[in-house]
Amino acid sequence: MSVTKITTKEFDQMVQAAAVVLKNNAEFINSLNVFPVPDGDTGTNMNLSFASGAKYVAASSTTKIGEQAQALAKGLLMGARGNSGVILSQIFRGFSKDVADKTTLSTVDFAEAITAGAKTAYQSVMKPTEGTILTVIRYAANAGQRTAEKTDNLSEVADEIAKAADLALQKTPDLLPVLKQVGVVDSGGQGLVFVLQAFADVLNQRQPSNDVRAKFNVESNKMDQLVNQDHHESAQGQLNPADIVYGYCTQMTVRFGKGKAADKKFDYDIFYNYLAPLGDSLLVINDDEVAKVHVHTEQPGKVLAWGQQFGDLVNIKIDNMRDQQATIMETDATDQPKQQPEKSEQPRDLAIIAIVTGQGMEKLFRSVGVTSIISGGQTMNPSTEDIVKAVNQSHAKQALVLPNNKNIFLAAEQAEKLTDIPMKVVHTKTIPQGLTAMFSLNPEASLVTNQKNMDSSLEMVKSGQLTAAVRDTQINGFDIKKGQYMGIIDGEIQVISDELDVAATKTVKKMLDADSENVTIIYGQGASEQDAKQIEEFALKQDSELEVEIHQGDQPVYPLIVAVE
Repeated sequence: MSVTKITTKEFDQMVQAAAVVLKNNAEFINSLNVFPVPDGDTGTNMNLSFASGAKYVAASSTTKIGEQAQALAKGLLMGARGNSGVILSQIFRGFSKDVADKTTLSTVDFAEAITAGAKTAYQSVMKPTEGTILTVIRYAANAGQRTAEKTDNLSEVADEIAKAADLALQKTPDLLPVLKQVGVVDSGGQGLVFVLQAFADVLNQRQPSNDVRAKFNVESNKMDQLVNQDHHESAQGQLNPADIVYGYCTQMTVRFGKGKAADKKFDYDIFYNYLAPLGDSLLVINDDEVAKVHVHTEQPGKVLAWGQQFGDLVNIKIDNMRDQQATIMETDATDQPKQQPEKSEQPRDLAIIAIVTGQGMEKLFRSVGVTSIISGGQTMNPSTEDIVKAVNQSHAKQALVLPNNKNIFLAAEQAEKLTDIPMKVVHTKTIPQGLTAMFSLNPEASLVTNQKNMDSSLEMVKSGQLTAAVRDTQINGFDIKKGQYMGIIDGEIQVISDELDVAATKTVKKMLDADSENVTIIYGQGASEQDAKQIEEFALKQDSELEVEIHQGDQPVYPLIVAVE
């Protein structure tokens, strides 16, 4: 077939199709995470980012492609989550600027817009890395330009763009050695391939392919609806967090037969009947390859361990519902104008906004001077719009934001351009860095000076994180088995052990040196105060003059976080 122009009708169809395909394949994209830790969230970030853009496009009634593309770019920018979501937003920012005055798009227009998107994406990253989503969009753009010189058939151009993107994706392991070492392609690049393939499918009047990896998506969507309804009903009757009987909302996807611990053949009744006594609100859906599970329980570890006997686990999510309910109650109280009449009248000079997860972690950061919290971090990166709203609602004259996660940097930096008040990002990659930065804050200094001083202070702290591997892999010279505990020091895996306490003490030993003075231990989900005290005892045996603090953080993903200064 031959299509010679893209109108707003086709463009809307392209965007909505891409949004659906990203949603259907978010879990697969997440599984391409390089590190075998339960924080792969590229698929989730790209899905939510593009869904925001699609929503803006759907709400647009324009008949001009230029205005429609601007709506997409705006929606993507506001909804951008994580580095992958921000880069995706920059691709379509460049696209939209290039077509700003267009009513429809020809082959040349479309190819040039993709090229403009590639250039903008590269310019948005301080140090562009090949073997990533950037490589994929560059290959796609070059193919579009070449094909547009030969034909005015948009369906053909779109197909060549998608093919080139996929070819580039397959080459990413050759360009980024860590991908080849782990045996995956770049996750952000994979997400972009899904988008460009959806565009090509629409222009060729093909049914967009959702990939076999998402074949139980209909059932998954039903589960999501049931989970949302169940959570809504659960929240209505819970006036006090202490009233919640089963406090951890636990979700996982089990991939049958994969992983070293898988020694059971899946039987729905056996699988379901074991989980049923562990809590309530239990939902299990499955096909021949995977089972998706949701349950409210007090024993999330037992749920995960049961799932591992049938296969490896992906898309693990554990939420502390008591913490969530407490936050809702605090928010409801804050929303009552009679209780806080002074805040809008007496704006503070400086707001310090930290992005953390866990009730204990929130209390810890507030205790060192943070004024506002955005709930988020690993597996739940806040969007650019989330950060903008927090800053604008801070009742302050200016603001500093502590991401505490490098995957939130780009979204936070985008927010700087959109807030109503001056805002700067302190580039904290970890929780320990966030705490250290707060001790360099000078309320009398300027915003820029504080940002520079706090950024400079980050070199004073070493960050250690303990977590369990979610799959077998070989990386950085380690042969890691699923379920083993990893000690990650400043972003690098340096310790592997079958036992959490052994991994923790080995990690601390590597972090300590002759200049170490302070050790902070934060225990979260999957660890206890006793675990933290054992680490304290070990550290003091290494150096009796160390000052050691222990805090309960309630954080997910990392049972133990350790800071050494």
